[in-house]
Amino acid sequence: MKTCCCQKHEFAVAMTCEGCSGAVSRVLSKLADVKFEIDLPKQLVWIESDKDVDVLMDTLKKCGKEVKYNGTK
Repeated sequence: MKTCCCQKHEFAVAMTCEGCSGAVSRVLSKLADVKFEIDLPKQLVWIESDKDVDVLMDTLKKCGKEVKYNGTK
């Protein structure tokens, strides 16, 4: 896996259980060159990628949860 020299984006995702975070993991795993971290208790997802924010947002929405972009960290 190559290192990512990208921005880290923070998204608020309405996740209430392990199943929700699993769904987020599955959709993000399909994207190439993306590193992500999920904080279920805080309902936050951090994604390191050079992809456009709209692409990341659309991908996250595929899990059927409410998604809000919080900005870069």
